[in-house]
Amino acid sequence: MPLENLEIILNAVPMPVLLVAREERIALANTRAEALFGEGLAGRALVTVLRQPALGEALEVVLRNGGAERVRLRTSGPQEAIYQVSVTALPDPLISNGGAMLAFEDVTALEDAEAMRRDFVANVSHELRTPLTAVMGFVETLRGAARDDPAARDRFLSIMEREASRMNRLVGDLLSLSRVEAEARRRPAEKVDLSAVVAGAMQLLKSEAEARGVALIRAGESGPAHVPGDPDQLTQVVTNLIENAMKYGGSGGEVRIEIAPVAHEPVLRGAAIRVDVIDKGEGIEAMHLPRLTERFYRVDSHRSREQGGTGLGLAIVKHIIARHRGRLRIESEKGKGSRFSVILPVA
Repeated sequence: MPLENLEIILNAVPMPVLLVAREERIALANTRAEALFGEGLAGRALVTVLRQPALGEALEVVLRNGGAERVRLRTSGPQEAIYQVSVTALPDPLISNGGAMLAFEDVTALEDAEAMRRDFVANVSHELRTPLTAVMGFVETLRGAARDDPAARDRFLSIMEREASRMNRLVGDLLSLSRVEAEARRRPAEKVDLSAVVAGAMQLLKSEAEARGVALIRAGESGPAHVPGDPDQLTQVVTNLIENAMKYGGSGGEVRIEIAPVAHEPVLRGAAIRVDVIDKGEGIEAMHLPRLTERFYRVDSHRSREQGGTGLGLAIVKHIIARHRGRLRIESEKGKGSRFSVILPVA
């Protein structure tokens, strides 16, 4: 087959492909390969384009014995990627004196997902192991030394109850996260009044706010603010953000919840409603902001656990907002408080 026709076919292949001659020079590269490795690849020795010993060894085996080999390849540059490279022998008619085809399959997303799964399992195991170990230790103590000590027994039972509640919250958040992820592609269509959602969340948290000495202040638009959504999930979002503001920003003495219309939100390409939860607490250092919505990421692990946090709250918020095709914006400055903004498209 003429190289011109072969080039047309290779350019239609949805992955980078190189044809390498028997002397290990590149005979042909499709457009995706040139986008990945640079232009003008034809005629260059493969080793000058890819200095990967494992790939070179696989190519030598295929050129010598025929057949096919697979190699894992990591590329560096502006954006690191991982490829599964298939090296397959080609017969004489396709390439003079025979050669090999190198096809590069991008498996970065798959490997990232697998790494996330491993990290998730490890984090869940760690989060459950700590309270389980504490409970088991206290059970052993109550059966032994503290069996006839009422004061110690009451103290240990109180701690066991707290640790069991922590495990219960973690399991509840895991189930909630699983449900949200399962519904991620089903956009909710029910008409929801965000003003009513905010009022309900504030009423629910009123007694906790009073106990913490934090004033909940409603500001902004007071009329109905309708968006398409899931009322239970939006209530969970607002409740979670207000609760976080009280726990970690309550030192400022107040938490403001504002609702405002947005005439045109560029990212959402249309009108929107914004809900801001603002505190005057300690604030968060800039380096932490991009990672706040990661599962189990905590700015202060010890304080978070003391406050009863599971490390999943903002991850759940992010997934719910994504399901509603909205945006979560976090602004904070150390010593000046934080602002968590939920922006949702109107119907």
